[in-house]
Amino acid sequence: MVEKTGTENEGRKSLSFVEQMIETDLAENKNSGKIQTRFPPEPNGYLHIGHAKAICMDFGVAENYNGVCNLRFDDTNPSKEDTEYVDSILNDIQWLGFKWGNVYYASDYFQQLWDFAVWMIKKGLAYVDEQSSEQIAAQKGTPTTPGINSPYRDRPVEENLRLFAAMNTPEAVEGAMVLRAKLDMANPNMHFRDPVMYRIIHTPHHRTGTKWHAYPMYDFAHGQSDFFEGVTHSICTLEFVPHRPLYDKFVDLLLEYQAESGIVSDSRPRQIEFNRLNLTYTVMSKRKLHTLVDEHLVNGWDDPRMPTICGMRRRGYSAQSIKNFIRSIGYTKFDALNDYALLEAAVRDDLNACSCRVSAVLNPVKLIITNYPEGKTEEMEAVNNPENENDGTHSITFSRELWIERDDFMEDAPKKFFRMSIGKEVRLKNAYIVKCVGCKKNLDGEVEEIYAEYDPLSKSGMEGANRKVKGTLHWVSVAHCLPAEVRLYDRLFSVENPAADERDFRELLNPTSLTVLDNCYVEQYVKQKQPGDFLQFQRIGYFTLDPDTTADKLVFNRTVGLKDTWAKMNK
Repeated sequence: MVEKTGTENEGRKSLSFVEQMIETDLAENKNSGKIQTRFPPEPNGYLHIGHAKAICMDFGVAENYNGVCNLRFDDTNPSKEDTEYVDSILNDIQWLGFKWGNVYYASDYFQQLWDFAVWMIKKGLAYVDEQSSEQIAAQKGTPTTPGINSPYRDRPVEENLRLFAAMNTPEAVEGAMVLRAKLDMANPNMHFRDPVMYRIIHTPHHRTGTKWHAYPMYDFAHGQSDFFEGVTHSICTLEFVPHRPLYDKFVDLLLEYQAESGIVSDSRPRQIEFNRLNLTYTVMSKRKLHTLVDEHLVNGWDDPRMPTICGMRRRGYSAQSIKNFIRSIGYTKFDALNDYALLEAAVRDDLNACSCRVSAVLNPVKLIITNYPEGKTEEMEAVNNPENENDGTHSITFSRELWIERDDFMEDAPKKFFRMSIGKEVRLKNAYIVKCVGCKKNLDGEVEEIYAEYDPLSKSGMEGANRKVKGTLHWVSVAHCLPAEVRLYDRLFSVENPAADERDFRELLNPTSLTVLDNCYVEQYVKQKQPGDFLQFQRIGYFTLDPDTTADKLVFNRTVGLKDTWAKMNK
């Protein structure tokens, strides 16, 4: 054995356990040193961040070890699948920055799987069962109690072949028959107790139309599809651990079938399992996500509150921030519940480095600089991104009347209030130091206007203008800004682990997960931006333009605040 150096050992420790297993296989020259993975989504919904974890693993391993990762759609249940989902999956993977080697479909192998099933029937390894699904389930027993054989388990081969062929006809009745593998009804692994291989479905398939009426089950199709494609490492999540022996059994039988046909293979796929990605304050169940969409509890699959990749993209999350988050939590053999705040922290870190800083006022009150000449304007220089000077600057117009945040003014302020209050000075960012001299209120006592005087010698960048004041406020010019709608998004659920809560998950929705502000203002420079561009509204948070934006109406989504306020609010 070659002894590892300290540096080599340290590098190995930084690898995930999956990568360590792959390196062991490479060292032993398994599969002739070839690395091939696959990402196998079922096109029955939109991908969520849990799928992103699998994508990063499947594609990342292939990239790191000079292999290939193919995309294979597990389209074996036409009653739930649609080309809409196929297209969305392709878009999401590309947006995350990964490239597949080939695109395959489980339906590519329907004939091969059918022929293999026929071979199993002829070998006495499969039979047609005419019991109901409830009867079959009742006969399976428990992990400590053997199952009971089906009354159809020993029917003649010729009868099984005839009935199996009948299953694939328009006249077959859904639920009337299934094809089961004849394995071991006493096996402690429940998946070995004569698992269902085929069932009848008459919904037209999105690729094959009405050619097929009997469709393979996942456990029968998946390992064989891996084998047909030459997959070396079939990487999946922990719930498939008990499926692995059945996966291997079907591959063993497939090798035997092919050997009888004169086909010899020196490679086979190896299944490896890692922990799923679970997040607080959300759900990952496709059934529940479908319910949220179908019952209009959210505004579609790409609602920015959804854990879908397209929802996070619309909210303003960057692909890199999602990948950074997944890298930070790692891959283990133990399921865990990850704090949503960790994801948001990764988003903040990435957006801080790449977002353009702009001024926006979400809860406006008018500030009038009484000694600034009426009609005069100035173009102030604003830095686009202090983290990257190559991003340059842009101009923002300054004038006598400005909008500032209502929360930035307090008439009778406490000692440690360093924003605007009567008799105190603050700096208007990129502009002048002003001193508040009074305010005007309406009959309800609400402040309508604030009055201040500016120091003409305090302009930012002016020589000698760097005298210190404790507060700096953002602003936009009343006559030179754009109206906007701003959507403030928060946690979709009000409880930390809705998936584990026994109540109906609809009752757990956060009633304040979306707040719409329709009286906001942004600086004119924002008009140049597009949906998907990353923005920081200074002193407020990170935002992006929503696709609902039109030529007449700007709509922004809050991606994440500058700080994590949720934890503090919910202590």
